[in-house]
Amino acid sequence: MTNTNELQTPVSGDVQQAVNALADAAAIAQHELAQATADTKNGVLMAIADALDAHASDIADANAMDMQAAFDAGMDQGKLDRLKFDVIRVAAAAQGVRHVATLPDPVGEIVRGYDLGNGLRLQQQRVPLGVIGMIYEARPNVTVDVAALCLKSGNAAILRGGHAAERTNAATLQVIDEVLQELHFDPALVASVDRYGREGARAMMRATGHIDVLIPRGGAGLIQSVVHESRVPVIETGAGNVHIYVDSSADIDKAIDIVVNAKTQRVGVCNAAEKLIVHRDIARQFLPRMAQALARAHVTIHADELSMRIMGDADIKDIQLLAADEADWGAEYLALEIGVRIVDSLDEAIDHINRYSTHHTESILSRDYTNIERFTKAIDSAVVMVNASTRFTDGGVFGFGAELGISTQKLHARGPMGLQEMTTTKWVGYGNGQVRA
Repeated sequence: MTNTNELQTPVSGDVQQAVNALADAAAIAQHELAQATADTKNGVLMAIADALDAHASDIADANAMDMQAAFDAGMDQGKLDRLKFDVIRVAAAAQGVRHVATLPDPVGEIVRGYDLGNGLRLQQQRVPLGVIGMIYEARPNVTVDVAALCLKSGNAAILRGGHAAERTNAATLQVIDEVLQELHFDPALVASVDRYGREGARAMMRATGHIDVLIPRGGAGLIQSVVHESRVPVIETGAGNVHIYVDSSADIDKAIDIVVNAKTQRVGVCNAAEKLIVHRDIARQFLPRMAQALARAHVTIHADELSMRIMGDADIKDIQLLAADEADWGAEYLALEIGVRIVDSLDEAIDHINRYSTHHTESILSRDYTNIERFTKAIDSAVVMVNASTRFTDGGVFGFGAELGISTQKLHARGPMGLQEMTTTKWVGYGNGQVRA
């Protein structure tokens, strides 16, 4: 895992020059890619998907070594789950690449256009961002997602995938590299700085004028280090202190199913629920049944005083119940743990969520249309779900094929980042020889 202090230490001149050179080579290759047709890019993606399937066992073998090393080093189960990239997950990643190939090419799309009174015709067109740097940790699927999205949107990618997944990423990138060469594309389009270790990540953060934008994806420590230390523009992807609010009118049976799914389906992902906020009027009906379901799933509950009493008095077998403190409300557990708080009103729930949320995803479970409207308008997060699991916040689920990450900032992109979010725009003016008087 990347250490915050290490990201802040100086970078040797040799490593900085090497990373700058990789980025410059990527920029040259990107200029040619930007001219490629959608059919040409789609052909590259389909070939990469086929190659991933053909070499799935090789990638999985490399991943098995990474998994064993991480387990021996004491990596927790949530992070081990993210690190896993077996044959089944490689096949799923390949399918994601194929899906990206079927999506419309955003490059060249006319966002808006109009004619001026002086005869000039203006068009705002989508164009690639350029060279995109990704710093991520223990997420080998991201290597495939980033490569596919960047190639389709006409961008180049410089990757730092972290020590934990180094063998997996190397095996995956070798497959992509070979396809690019076979199809006469410059392999500099998708390059890695993993050979330079953590110093490579620091060099990416200082590659002003070489890398156009930097996107961190990982734990809160990594993300904040990049946001605060990078000299390259950053799109912040967020940690997921994700909330579910159970309103007084919620359907209890459906609410239990949604919460169990959101908390337990995959605990190590940023869209897993971390906090459960419950309206007082439904708490005594809902919480004992909810706690029983969570106990069966071996979830530890960090409860406020009132919810502790309600669940503690229910005599639930094998319940793991702890008193919540202030630190719990801001914590992203990434484990089989959840915080529970009872509130007196919808407004109190909204205030709590907006105060402690990382502005990733929140969900309201309610049958009151007025409360639903109030919640969706007042919650300041990238995604708001209604009567649905927070696990739906995902680029693949949203129809993007894959995602670069889930942006929690408000400039350029917000929410899952797909092809359109990987473009910027430029204006093109068409005249008939006139000049401005």
